[in-house]
Amino acid sequence: MLRIFDVVFALLGLVCGFPVLLVIYILGLFDTGSPLFLQERVGRNKKPFTLAKFRTMKVDTASVASHLASSSSITKLGGFLRKTKLDELPQLWNVLKGEMSLVGPRPNLYNQEKLISERDALGVYAVRPGITGLAQISEIDMSTPQLLAKTDAQMIREMSLINYFQYIFKTVAGKGAGDRVQS
Repeated sequence: MLRIFDVVFALLGLVCGFPVLLVIYILGLFDTGSPLFLQERVGRNKKPFTLAKFRTMKVDTASVASHLASSSSITKLGGFLRKTKLDELPQLWNVLKGEMSLVGPRPNLYNQEKLISERDALGVYAVRPGITGLAQISEIDMSTPQLLAKTDAQMIREMSLINYFQYIFKTVAGKGAGDRVQS
């Protein structure tokens, strides 16, 4: 049932949001020269997939979790995109392709062994990763792997149509600060 909502909302978001996506893409060309950021992430059943986002950091930034990256790597446009969560819009394509859901555990990198271990033990990888979820609106990020995995598992156990829409609404309304970066 939730997959139907994922597909409908992702399609609507991509079609209706196309002008916004295009403007951000063009601004990104001037900002970094490479507006899209593609990165391999851990998906459902721990299968790899390529996550798409708008680039918020300089092109030469190391491929690490956001909380390990330096804030000096974030561009001016990137700061705005992160604050407004517009950097996440290209992930609607991942949702449409079935690699992600609108709501689910945020997909992590393969080099985050502690988080993978914690999530694996709690069965978090049995579902599609998501653009937002309980951890994101609760301001829990990947810098606290055990808490994040527990929160993800709780979200999965308690997932309902009401929670699905609450997480989306709270994200769009600005709840949650996004991933932290080092100062």
